[in-house]
Amino acid sequence: MPQATTLLAEPAAGSDFAPLLRQVRGQGLLERRRGWYARSIAVNLLALAATATGIVLCGDSWWTVLLAVPAALFWARTAFVGHDSGHAQIAGTRRAGRLIGLVHADLLLGMSYAWWNDKHNRHHANPNHVDKDPDVGVGALVWTRRQAAQRLGFSRWLTRNQAVLFFPMLLLEGVNLKISSVRDLKRQSPAERRTEAALLALHATGYAALLLSAMSPGKAVVFALAHHALFGLHLGMVFAPNHKGMEMPDPDGERWGHLRRQVLTSRNVRGGPVTDWLMGGLNYQIEHHLFPSMPRPHLRLARPLVRTHCRASGLAYTETGIVDSYRQALHHMHAVGAPLRTG
Repeated sequence: MPQATTLLAEPAAGSDFAPLLRQVRGQGLLERRRGWYARSIAVNLLALAATATGIVLCGDSWWTVLLAVPAALFWARTAFVGHDSGHAQIAGTRRAGRLIGLVHADLLLGMSYAWWNDKHNRHHANPNHVDKDPDVGVGALVWTRRQAAQRLGFSRWLTRNQAVLFFPMLLLEGVNLKISSVRDLKRQSPAERRTEAALLALHATGYAALLLSAMSPGKAVVFALAHHALFGLHLGMVFAPNHKGMEMPDPDGERWGHLRRQVLTSRNVRGGPVTDWLMGGLNYQIEHHLFPSMPRPHLRLARPLVRTHCRASGLAYTETGIVDSYRQALHHMHAVGAPLRTG
């Protein structure tokens, strides 16, 4: 099993994020790739349309449920477009970026673009910070032993076994994303709420109409459950290796600078074009966190520059294979729950 690659060296005097930023900007890696995104979006929309057509043509058959697999796969690609739009990677204006995000998130996925952006931007600002990063806050899972010690009842049992239950729980994530989106509507401004509520309702109506026009209600429910379960599993497997088991800043300690804060809390996943496609470029998590607005196809090009700069700065640049990334994340979750299994 491949192990994580960590590059370490003595800190270079005066090293900081600014020299790396100048180098990346000088090579044009922060310039937008509108043509690349236009092609990617068009191909994905055609794939979604082909899947919907397949559902209609297969009709009221249990074989139709198998189409939940490509439907989940292309929904994940849709989510990646929404993610990239939220980071201003695609469009030149905020209005255009929001429009792309609303179409891909609310209309096509039934997931609130505003909710996701708010949550995700707070994560990017302070990754793995227990007081500021919503992704490591107390929820169904916990990420520190201090959080685990406060668990009671069923939550305590869940924490004891969270490493074993992690992947099964991801099967619920697709539904959870939609529930969280609806709950967030009350936080939004009236204008934003009207827009998102209308798009979410249109998505739900269109999705139900597609399934119920092609198959019986029972098969439609099975398809929807399988589709959302696979979608949640896929997204969870993309996000799980990124930060779980990496360093967590001390809330009471010294505040880290941008370079240290983003590099030490993130983990890259090695791979080729297939890995890049399946993970939406988020396998280059270090580069993405250092340069959130960098277009997805440029992340792999920035990787050698970032590796070299981290070596010169004496920062660990952590990179591992896909299987080992899950092992590390699960090991961390298992360790967090250890005191509850022995206490």
